[in-house]
Amino acid sequence: MATTPAPRFDTFYRYDALTDLLFEYATAYPNLVGVESIGKSYEGRDIWVATVTNLTTGAPLDKPAFWADGNIHAAELTASTAVLYYLHQLVNAYGTATDEGRQITHLLDTRTLYLCPRLNPDGAELALADRPRHIRSSTRRYPYDEEPIDGLTVEDIDGDGHVLFMRIADPNGTYKRHPQEPRLMVPREPGEFGGEYFRLMPEGTLKAYDGLTVTVNRDPEGLDLNRNFPTQWRQEHEQVGAGPYPTSEPEVRAMVDFIVKHKNIGAAISYHTHSGVILRPMGTHSDDDMIPEDLWAYKRFSEIGEKASGYPSISIFHDFKYHPKEVISGTQDWVYDHLGALFWVVEIWAPNREAGITGYKWTEWYREHPPEDDLKLLKWSDEQCGGKAHHDWRPFHHPQLGAIEIGGWDRLNYWRNPPPHLREREAARFPAWMTRLALSLPKLELLRTEVRALGDDTWRIRLAVCNSGWLPAYVTRRALNNKIVRGVMFEIHLPDNASAGVALLGGKERMEGPQLEGHAPKTSLQAFLPNREITADRAVAEWVVRAPKGTRLALSAHAERAGAVRTEVVLD
Repeated sequence: MATTPAPRFDTFYRYDALTDLLFEYATAYPNLVGVESIGKSYEGRDIWVATVTNLTTGAPLDKPAFWADGNIHAAELTASTAVLYYLHQLVNAYGTATDEGRQITHLLDTRTLYLCPRLNPDGAELALADRPRHIRSSTRRYPYDEEPIDGLTVEDIDGDGHVLFMRIADPNGTYKRHPQEPRLMVPREPGEFGGEYFRLMPEGTLKAYDGLTVTVNRDPEGLDLNRNFPTQWRQEHEQVGAGPYPTSEPEVRAMVDFIVKHKNIGAAISYHTHSGVILRPMGTHSDDDMIPEDLWAYKRFSEIGEKASGYPSISIFHDFKYHPKEVISGTQDWVYDHLGALFWVVEIWAPNREAGITGYKWTEWYREHPPEDDLKLLKWSDEQCGGKAHHDWRPFHHPQLGAIEIGGWDRLNYWRNPPPHLREREAARFPAWMTRLALSLPKLELLRTEVRALGDDTWRIRLAVCNSGWLPAYVTRRALNNKIVRGVMFEIHLPDNASAGVALLGGKERMEGPQLEGHAPKTSLQAFLPNREITADRAVAEWVVRAPKGTRLALSAHAERAGAVRTEVVLD
């Protein structure tokens, strides 16, 4: 008997260990979990996806599906943890008698989940190296495959496994010691002079240093995989790191190919770090430009996410721009705007909120905030992180700069990711929301079949189906506008053998029915006008056939995002 996996959620797994863990789940739960490679990374590592569903209740493609991915950005390792945590919760709760167990059992019996813990294995390996690098995404050099000839290259120069800051005393420096807490560096005030000031720069080495000027080099691995998706793709001068053309990078192309081929995917989440927010589309257009029905659905599900996770939900366009004059495109635009599936980005972890800082503007806080916030963060580091989130300044002889000090905030382990003892807590915020999302997807079900004799060996056959999900079979109006999804497809499967004496007299072997609505109410009961589409969740197909009495005929119905049903009738 296979051993049940026992992962540690306070640990970030290296690639080989992560691979072994995923296959342990597949071995331990063969009827629930399958693992496949959807492509290879730039360095040739497999990109693993776990398909989670009860195989005894139907094939994965015959069920509506939900996608979750993590770690598209190299150092955002808690994103992998969140996806792994959900996988673990699903297989352990399945079949149990708890409320959660009953819900997850129904989920895996009726839906499919595609879970990709690490979309960018190369970048994650670099972030987890003994001497880590803090690159954005892929390890492929871009836009130029060459070494820098001068400037500062960010890296761990003292070999302690951390990339921190270097400080040098300079009367024209930007920073000073905090008057109450000398470990902290805070900005000089406007018009301030006459004190002791410092110049701060990332930890790293210098090439061709002239003794005066320092410029921090861009990482030679300059790609941002989240900017390489097709929708709203822009060139380097407009969108840094977007790559030479859409889906040029194998990691992105693998995800795009997989989702396009798996038309049953109706909703998705991509996990990132950090800010402690749920981000909803769109990234390049305002709410006023969105289809109202889609915006209403987004707000409804985002509110559910807020209550389940404790994270606020905000608009990317209105609330989460890095610069007020710039827009952000990425996975969210492609999945929703192109494919018409629901999509969210979750930015896990907010160290500032953890320290008791409230009422701040998300991305603006990182541009400027009061020194009092830094005091709260340092207190949090001392009391909750054993002093490891902020390193005390220590002398170091730099090979080019001479006598300097190294210290400051540990951005990888305490800013981009929670400290080990808080990682599972953050990952545990999201399973309930993901389950609610997946259970709200459209679900095609058989209502009834009817057979009526019209005369000697002539029969009328009817197949009635319904959508039992909250969402419509098309999921969003964007999908309808983009002509992504067809109505429900009905098919009667006639025998290949002409001697069986079966002939189709009325109807088509394959025909398209209507789009099926879900059971989401269109208006409240207090609305001025009633909902007129009372049974818009149902559809009926009809055929007239000539066949001998006792003939068995197979019928099926299929809606790409709602799944498939199959049945058989006996002409009697």
